[in-house]
Amino acid sequence: MKAMVFAAGLGTRLRPITDSLPKALVPVCGEPLLYHTLHKLKAAGYTDVVVNIHHFPDMIREYLASHDFGLSVSISDETSRLLETGGAILKARDLLLPLEEPFLVHNVDIVSNLDIAWFRSQMRPGALATLLVSERETQRYLLFRPEDMRLVGWTNIATGEVRSPYPDLDPSKCLKYAFAGIHDIAPLIFQAFGALQVPERFPIIDFYLSACDRYPIYGALAPDLRLVDVGKIDTLPEAEQICRTLLDV
Repeated sequence: MKAMVFAAGLGTRLRPITDSLPKALVPVCGEPLLYHTLHKLKAAGYTDVVVNIHHFPDMIREYLASHDFGLSVSISDETSRLLETGGAILKARDLLLPLEEPFLVHNVDIVSNLDIAWFRSQMRPGALATLLVSERETQRYLLFRPEDMRLVGWTNIATGEVRSPYPDLDPSKCLKYAFAGIHDIAPLIFQAFGALQVPERFPIIDFYLSACDRYPIYGALAPDLRLVDVGKIDTLPEAEQICRTLLDV
């Protein structure tokens, strides 16, 4: 099984730590975020992983070269230009192919107790992608049909902005969940990129929102999910707490 880890981000909200260290190597429970992500993927049965790099790329290269995770790890180099999440997947195409089954995409800064095998089982026949979502409070939510959790749009509840390919969508009749930074993607994604003529650089959520009326994309809400996006300094203690719980199991 194949996966991709997004590790190229600048980590600006983690400054001053990321002034001298890539976000992927920020320590949690004594080990870098990248360590925890790769070990979680290995434990879930993944064998081939693509890691994209940009910020302090040589430090990540050196870290991967000096550690054996029991995985085949390839590097997608975005040193010259950050391509955002959608562009990163597109650039990694040749490293991911051939694909006979969906591949997992995991943000390196997500620490969670997610059962990845359970999440993988949520991929429906014919779906383009399954997005892990959570009930955390935010201003920006993905919108899903109540009857089947199919993605239909996005809203910012602070501004009232709605984005959807469905012109008459009523957000009040939709389920609202926050995207949790982990998604399972069908090989069809690369054909869909071509059909919608995506640019070189684009966010994957923007693509999902533009494509959700043509391709089925679903949300999955994991039971008893504990998850933290290590995006700011003050999220590190919570990440440490989740990490210690997992290490004690």
